[in-house]
Amino acid sequence: MAGNDAPIFAAELTPHRSLGLKGFKVLLLIFGLMSIVHGFVFLIIGAWPVFLFFGLDFLGLFVAFGLNYRAAHAREEVSVSHTCLSVRKFTPSGHMTEHRFNPFWARFRVARHQDIGIVSMSVSGQGRQTDVGSFLNRDDRESFASALTAALAKVKR
Repeated sequence: MAGNDAPIFAAELTPHRSLGLKGFKVLLLIFGLMSIVHGFVFLIIGAWPVFLFFGLDFLGLFVAFGLNYRAAHAREEVSVSHTCLSVRKFTPSGHMTEHRFNPFWARFRVARHQDIGIVSMSVSGQGRQTDVGSFLNRDDRESFASALTAALAKVKR
């Protein structure tokens, strides 16, 4: 890259997941054992359809966490150089959408709520707009907003 095209700010934003793969396996093991034990109690007393519902509960939990972990593969890459503000969004399936803005004309908007803090962030310019970091938690939104605001101010100097 040329000297002016080198990014002065780059960030990769990813959704936070508090339960790792090992914790997920332990949770499924515990829930599965509980379902089997309780299911057998109902099976022994003759209420065999309840045993099937325990299996459906386990399957539902597995599918829900599977979809949650798949959604965790979404990410956004934000970079600022002297000539371009780029927001690249990746879906969990790997599809990428890129939004490019002139950093001198781009506006970084932050919507705040008095009690919650930042509720949304977006970049707009040249008649286009895109949301940024919608999946971030409160603290990450605050630090990202400060860093991107500082980077844009540096470019505009």
